[in-house]
Amino acid sequence: MGELLNVDEALEEILKTIKPLQAETIHLTQALGRILGEDIISDIDLPPFDNSAMDGFAIRAKDSHEGATLNVTMDIPAGYAPTETLQQGQAARIMTGAPVPDGADAVIPVEDTDADFSNLGNESLQETVTLYRAMEKGSAIRKKGENIQVGQTILTSGTMLGAAEIGMLASLGKANIEVIRQPRVAIVGSGNELVDVDETPQVGQIRDSNSYALAALIEQDGGLPLRQINAKDTPESIRKMFKTTLEQQPDLIVSSAGVSVGAADYIRAILDEIGEIGFWRINLRPGKPLAFGNISDIPFFGLPGNPVSAMVTYLVLVRPALLKMGRKSSNLPLIKVKTGEKMSSDGRRTFARVTLKREADDWVAYETGTQSSGAHMSMVLADGLLIIPENMGEVPIGTELNVQLLKPISV
Repeated sequence: MGELLNVDEALEEILKTIKPLQAETIHLTQALGRILGEDIISDIDLPPFDNSAMDGFAIRAKDSHEGATLNVTMDIPAGYAPTETLQQGQAARIMTGAPVPDGADAVIPVEDTDADFSNLGNESLQETVTLYRAMEKGSAIRKKGENIQVGQTILTSGTMLGAAEIGMLASLGKANIEVIRQPRVAIVGSGNELVDVDETPQVGQIRDSNSYALAALIEQDGGLPLRQINAKDTPESIRKMFKTTLEQQPDLIVSSAGVSVGAADYIRAILDEIGEIGFWRINLRPGKPLAFGNISDIPFFGLPGNPVSAMVTYLVLVRPALLKMGRKSSNLPLIKVKTGEKMSSDGRRTFARVTLKREADDWVAYETGTQSSGAHMSMVLADGLLIIPENMGEVPIGTELNVQLLKPISV
């Protein structure tokens, strides 16, 4: 059967063939979670003008002292541009965000005056205002360009867009932006034993869970999953499935099952007809059987059929390829833990499903129960995957190893 391929070598070979996708233009309302495909350079100052940081009165600082009474000559609500210049001994009623008039160099909050703004809009502008304290020059004024200046680089290509970034883009007037195109990932499979989620399995049949789990993982990683109807275990059905899949112009094709050495596994044989496939036996547990190649120059992964094997091989080998394609960085961090119980491996690099508990100053890992590749519940219960290196058959209690987190944990 040949020597098992090292996981790192397999991943290196995979990533050599993966090309990042190009950018597309979308509206800002569709940008959450997307990867920016251009540098954003501001063509405006923010704030675009000197404006008041609070409700109060625009004044000249040298006119202010405790007990000073000033003539109120202007009313400047937000959205109004003052046309007059403030003179000595004058004040302008001003609202938060409104432009500061020429001649003013400070704003005194309304609570530091004898004014009452509780009935604004239903009373005429007061003629005078008495100040309760002195103000320094520049007080409560947000200066033009103090946040952003013309020509400043605000965001760089490769930035993931969250709420703060989207708000900034809106402030800059960027209604349409360039983002990296989301990878289109076709999910294919075959098996006479598979029925869909809303069907009742007969004797010998099971519901298809892999395509749903893989679709969720792909979407979580920024891809667009394209679930295909599972083919039957006949060459004709499988050929039709691949033809339909290629018509959807995917960027990546992921198959679950059908690439082992079983007599009914036709996918591998048909792939030899329509693509170039390297069939690998990976030094990996769970998930030794894995195929990688291309179909019509589209990268193809053939994953094992057992639910845990399919998910683990996706996380270890497919996910990095998808992230590179979408120009995204990994968000599944590694942390150091200690094993809380004796564990074992068969000598392959093992990704054991574990729960994590905080004990003293350490994170301690415990197996979720059976580590069978068909035990889907082990993934439901897992906080992460404990990585047991190659050739470590016995793992004593207290062994320090890495865990690839699957869920957030409290620190």
